[in-house]
Amino acid sequence: MSELLKFLEAESNEARSKFPSFKAGDTINVHVKITEGNKERIQQFQGTVIQRKNPNSNGETFTVRKISNGIGVERIFPLLSPSIEKIELIREGKVRRARLYYLRGRQGKAAKIKEKRSFK
Repeated sequence: MSELLKFLEAESNEARSKFPSFKAGDTINVHVKITEGNKERIQQFQGTVIQRKNPNSNGETFTVRKISNGIGVERIFPLLSPSIEKIELIREGKVRRARLYYLRGRQGKAAKIKEKRSFK
């Protein structure tokens, strides 16, 4: 039984390595496969990561929030879902929290997150 668990963990680590490392406060672009009838297409969902639950486990999920037509939209994605085609890291945010629920009550400039400066 332990060989099976080791195999599954190795497979999930391999799948996890194809995505960039990101955390709460980062802006990411998630490419999701959408099935409409018998057609399949890829839809992009770009927004700010407000949380990551159960990191480094097989049941890891992350929540992305964006503002669409003045309305806040949040979407929860399982990290190891086959419907996620790819994840692009657009910008890294500078935050002091692991869960950014306070963004839900803010609009406009108050909901802005500073960008982390990288020295290269």
